[in-house]
Amino acid sequence: MKISIKYLIAFIISFLVLSCSKSSKQSEVINKTTDVKGKNDFIIVSEAQFQSEDMKLVSIQDNSFPIHIKTTGMIDVPPNSKAVISAYMGGYIKNSPLLIGDKVKKGQVLVTIENLELIELQQEYLEVSEQLNYLKSEYDRQKELFAEKISSKKSFLKAESNFKKANAKYNGLRKKLQMLNINPATVESGNLTSVSNIYAPISGSITDVNVSTGTYVSPADKIMEIVNTDHIHLELKVFEKDILKIKKDQKVIFRIPESTDQNFEGEILLIGKSIGDDRTIQVHAHIDHEIKHNFIVGMFVETDIVIEESVLKALPESAFVDVNTKKYVLLLKSKENDNYNFIKKEVSIGITYNNFVQIKGDNQFKDTDQFLMGVGNLNIGEE
Repeated sequence: MKISIKYLIAFIISFLVLSCSKSSKQSEVINKTTDVKGKNDFIIVSEAQFQSEDMKLVSIQDNSFPIHIKTTGMIDVPPNSKAVISAYMGGYIKNSPLLIGDKVKKGQVLVTIENLELIELQQEYLEVSEQLNYLKSEYDRQKELFAEKISSKKSFLKAESNFKKANAKYNGLRKKLQMLNINPATVESGNLTSVSNIYAPISGSITDVNVSTGTYVSPADKIMEIVNTDHIHLELKVFEKDILKIKKDQKVIFRIPESTDQNFEGEILLIGKSIGDDRTIQVHAHIDHEIKHNFIVGMFVETDIVIEESVLKALPESAFVDVNTKKYVLLLKSKENDNYNFIKKEVSIGITYNNFVQIKGDNQFKDTDQFLMGVGNLNIGEE
């Protein structure tokens, strides 16, 4: 019985040793397919790994690469799409119902201002209006008398002067009331008011509010701001050394680095004709499909202005792997026994654009050569 137990223990130990040895060999085989050291060494990828890692074979192709000028700018709107609201006459804010972000339509009441001086202005208008009727009658009478040589020229000229002065004052006061959005006809009917409404000069969204109910404002104070974003554009600053390369209708590729990595496109519309103190020229660009994007006025943009395009040999970015600051690709040499055999090749790269990378040295590879795309999961090192 003791002998049987000894044999059983020996058998178990032998089995474990053989299992570990087999596992080690399998691991070694797997490592050889995923971790090959040395320049231009063969790298073997099994069919199963090729499929599971969603790898593909690609060839070098001609790809269009833009040559561009880098600049910065901001998203803005035309001057007629932005309005700063202020009062023609000072007063206290009686009603201010709007908040930042509220949408308004042209002609909508924004705020109501109350001021006792409005009453005095309307009283003066009524007085001049009544006086004007008398002076008009006197002027017409003196005109007839002077024509019949009954009255002197001096009396006629005095009546004419008084009438014209009163008429000028009447028209001036009437215009003031209209600017304060007070109807002169309502005043002439005897209905006086101490408040004046301020209406929206454009449609848009409220972007700034600087008052609240009870605040006193003067004509110099900014009450609020309205911006209409139906048409937005790019305002770019191009340095003096690059401006001669910029032309109308050139393609613009821009990004909003603080918000998204997505690229947007546009085109140059207007180029400034004067250089600013910072030695830059203002360039105006239209945004493609501006309505689809939720841009906000004032956003900072980084921009590439495409001045020309070159057709260069390129591979997708996923066909490259970095090893010690060097770039490599895997060139297919053969396919045998459900295995792909690749050679690691060092390459020199150039421009990167739209997920494609330029390969320098046209004679290094043939057009029929195939390369592995999706090498990120392979551990390719150097000795």
